[in-house]
Amino acid sequence: MTHTLPRFSIGLVNYKTLDLTRTCLNFIKSHFESGALDANAVEVWVVDNDSADDSTEYLRSLDWIHLIERPSPGKEQGFAAHGEGLDLILAAIKTDYLFLMHTDTFIYEPHIFIECLQRMQRQPNIAAIGCLHQLNRGHVRLFWRAFTGFFKYHSRRLKQQLGLPARQARPYIEPYIKSFFALWNVGLMKKLGYRFYMEQQIPGYVLQDKLAAQGYVIERMSPARLFRYLDHVEAGTVGLVSGYTAQNRRLQRKQAMLKQLQSQQEATK
Repeated sequence: MTHTLPRFSIGLVNYKTLDLTRTCLNFIKSHFESGALDANAVEVWVVDNDSADDSTEYLRSLDWIHLIERPSPGKEQGFAAHGEGLDLILAAIKTDYLFLMHTDTFIYEPHIFIECLQRMQRQPNIAAIGCLHQLNRGHVRLFWRAFTGFFKYHSRRLKQQLGLPARQARPYIEPYIKSFFALWNVGLMKKLGYRFYMEQQIPGYVLQDKLAAQGYVIERMSPARLFRYLDHVEAGTVGLVSGYTAQNRRLQRKQAMLKQLQSQQEATK
């Protein structure tokens, strides 16, 4: 880590995902041990959303992270509980920059932290840097998704206008960066009085709208570039918590990736 870069924090929320959380944190710790990240300049914050399982005990055993235990989230589920957890991290940290991650995000190459910070420092009006897509599907698949989404969107809008039953028309081009890996200027957020979870919407979405309306930039990084540095098991945490069957492709991908990573880590011991 070069001396010109600012101190920053890394934050994630755990809920009953021991294998994913342990793998995610092991990668981060390995970057500290190799010297790629400076443990004196980077803080890792983890919120446990009352998992009350082995993942909670695991997090308690780590002396190199800052653990926030959030007991009894109550009736909150999904993104609401996740958003409240993110706001606990926001309130606790003292750094101006925060990388949000999911527990199913695995950072292979830590230079991504440096690259994002350098981008943000070069342009002071950047409020966040992230990616619109949670997987690197390639240019052809991204184009096809947008192409078919365009027709779905307008056909549903037409049916609604005609009074016919139709599903809600959803944007065919994703408008928001995702929190599986994103850098936020939290110093700016605090100055403006913003949080991640606002108006009971998915964390970060309302925030991005408000910041953009005030002239701040939400910079987008292409999946082709971002996924040179990391991998993400899309909906890996949801798959575990929701009890996806063994035939679910996302759960299969998560299990295959974890098996491969565990084999690689054992081979390096």
